[in-house]
Amino acid sequence: MLLLEGVNVFYGGIHALRDVSIAVMAGEVVTLIGANGAGKSTTLRAVSGLLVPRSGRIVFEGEEIAGIPAHQLVARGISMAPEGRGIFANLTVLENLEMGAYLVRSSAQIKDDLERGFTLFPRLRERMKQRAGTLSGGEQQMLAIARALMSRPKLLLLDEPSLGLAPLVCQTIFSTIATIKAAGTTVLLVEQNANAALKQSDRAYVLETGSVMLHGSAEEIAGHPGVREAYLGE
Repeated sequence: MLLLEGVNVFYGGIHALRDVSIAVMAGEVVTLIGANGAGKSTTLRAVSGLLVPRSGRIVFEGEEIAGIPAHQLVARGISMAPEGRGIFANLTVLENLEMGAYLVRSSAQIKDDLERGFTLFPRLRERMKQRAGTLSGGEQQMLAIARALMSRPKLLLLDEPSLGLAPLVCQTIFSTIATIKAAGTTVLLVEQNANAALKQSDRAYVLETGSVMLHGSAEEIAGHPGVREAYLGE
């Protein structure tokens, strides 16, 4: 579904991604792990159209997409729940979700997708008319994911969905990722909680200073001595 080949991204003079090559197959959950500044979020921003690589290819369903604006990529089936959630604080929960469906013309589809979001996260149904800025951190993360799903993406990009959340809420988020995968949505995940992320993933890539240092099945990555020491606290 998604292929990055030799992607290089710069922030001014900083070489943020160095010849990054990643593949994501339809129906998979693929996780990017690594330290802060390793290039994980930059990779998602390049895939989503928020950054344009200086060189390399990004191919989605057989089409080159590098340089295509982000809003056009949403229409093609790529959606992101960004780091920091990016919710509209002054809008209600319902209005935030409706913003996620801004490209959808069918009111019946929007109704169905709202129901899907409320089924995934019952708390959002309870808070439907509440301003999003008054939600807890966990509820805001639920809202960010549900909003990203409103466009019915083929590929969902999740950037640090468990960051700063209580352990019980993290469990809810990760179990929801499994549900999203089971429903047929492909997921590319960036996550500091490598242990929990690998348990939900098919494959993983380890990034260090903008380069892919290691990749393999989630089991292989979880069992790698260097990964266990650096990211799994063992």
